[in-house]
Amino acid sequence: MTVQDILKKDLVGSDTLTVEELRFLMSVTDEADLQAIYKKAYEVKAHYVDKVAYYRGLIEFSNRCIKNCEYCGIRRENDKTERFDMKRDDIIKMAQWAYDHEYGSITLQSGERSDEAFVDYVVELIRDIKAIGDGSLGITMCVGEQSEEAYRRMVEAGASRYLLRIETSNPTLYSKIHPNDELHSFETRVACLKSLRKVGFQVGTGVMIGLPYQTEEDLVNDILFYRDMDIDMIGMGPYVVHHDTPLGQEALAMGLDDQEGKLRRIQLGLKMIALTRLFLKDVNIAATTALQALDPLGREKGLAAGANILMPIITIPEHRAKYLLYDNKPCVDDNADKCKDCLTRRVMSIGDMVGWKQNGDSKHYGKRTGLY
Repeated sequence: MTVQDILKKDLVGSDTLTVEELRFLMSVTDEADLQAIYKKAYEVKAHYVDKVAYYRGLIEFSNRCIKNCEYCGIRRENDKTERFDMKRDDIIKMAQWAYDHEYGSITLQSGERSDEAFVDYVVELIRDIKAIGDGSLGITMCVGEQSEEAYRRMVEAGASRYLLRIETSNPTLYSKIHPNDELHSFETRVACLKSLRKVGFQVGTGVMIGLPYQTEEDLVNDILFYRDMDIDMIGMGPYVVHHDTPLGQEALAMGLDDQEGKLRRIQLGLKMIALTRLFLKDVNIAATTALQALDPLGREKGLAAGANILMPIITIPEHRAKYLLYDNKPCVDDNADKCKDCLTRRVMSIGDMVGWKQNGDSKHYGKRTGLY
């Protein structure tokens, strides 16, 4: 088995990768072979989801969180984080900005809370945003584990997509990077993904790539998890250390955050995008800011390896630097206009177009639901 033999298959057409071929390609490290994989993934992207990057204007509206995940900068016990709740008027203002600047969609992201007051607030916020303009602005939610009823209320209010990252599909590794308590259950995470699908969301998930203790087989199984869960959209990126977290401290002590380690995680991140595109073809895949945190050209490389979604930050400047899930987060000193101009140049630099005013719904979701 060689890379060339596998890529001779008509992957743009009806041919598919076998699990054995996927496993083999995950082991590839030769740069020329990797470039061939990225090129083929871009061809598959161009055919199945077009050479268009769809924007999800990212509004990070609160960094208060009940969870204590070992890797996250806004974890509950990180007392070095300045907590904030964006004013409701500012959230609406930035959603209006997105609509006025021809973004087809926004993402509302916060730390995890599941209390009744929070859910009520979020549901009303969704309704207010859907009232902007002609109601066409798409809304992706990223507010963590909630009850099925809470998810249903969000759908009924007008949200259409939900991103809930599994972080790793390996339950043992999941338990290593999360505290062992009732708030951090792999089974609960999976159950929430099933609930999201049940209530009608376009379902998104994803993993961190290059975690301590993670193997290539884990990454292969992550892609198989996406398939088996019939996921519509994927937001995954390389693990980026946050120095004020237990996992970050462990990674630093293990010497995993040197230049060699960062380059390895970038390579794995791009490989995961490309192989997911080759294996699943019609899902939405994000080129995440974590790629750019480790490589100045990371998001462009992600698009060229098969990604088709970007999430430019439109959080107001006052709060950008407070929503730090990891170190060296890009664009925290920019404003929304600067981010838009910069990202659009990045998209055009690889020959893609921006899907202005387009929702960019998952083609996979359309196929599995029969909508289109």
